[in-house]
Amino acid sequence: MWTPENRPKYDRSKLRYPSDLTDEEWSIIGPLIPLAKGGGNKRTVDIRGVLNGVMYILSTGCQWAARPLDLPPRSTVNDYLRRWDEDRTLDRIHHALYVMCREQAGREASPTAAIIDSQSVKSAEKGGAASTPRGMTRARRSKARSGTSWSTPKAC
Repeated sequence: MWTPENRPKYDRSKLRYPSDLTDEEWSIIGPLIPLAKGGGNKRTVDIRGVLNGVMYILSTGCQWAARPLDLPPRSTVNDYLRRWDEDRTLDRIHHALYVMCREQAGREASPTAAIIDSQSVKSAEKGGAASTPRGMTRARRSKARSGTSWSTPKAC
């Protein structure tokens, strides 16, 4: 809640960019970032800087090429963002923050009840995308993308 006591806690004016992580935020998220892969050279990139770069892109919506030059190179930030998406690091961070927020609000870490409104039920009855298993639909093939061109005569 925005009270005079809480305002200093959420003040981001002393950060380089409003999207940068505070030390407190980094202490929560930092341990959830995977360690460097074994073998080879040691990791030389500043992971906190990479995460600040990801947060800048996500919070401002700017183009990759328009990001500030004092952040790590866009290829580095993009590569880590893709890697963290593939290995589900982003999901783990989200879940940890979700659980922490629920506990701060005095709730159980996992919800114990769910509400389904009538609109959700109607869309599921109509066979929405989520209600049809992927293996049950036939794949569509594009003639334009196939390796065969029918404009050439067939060999007999």
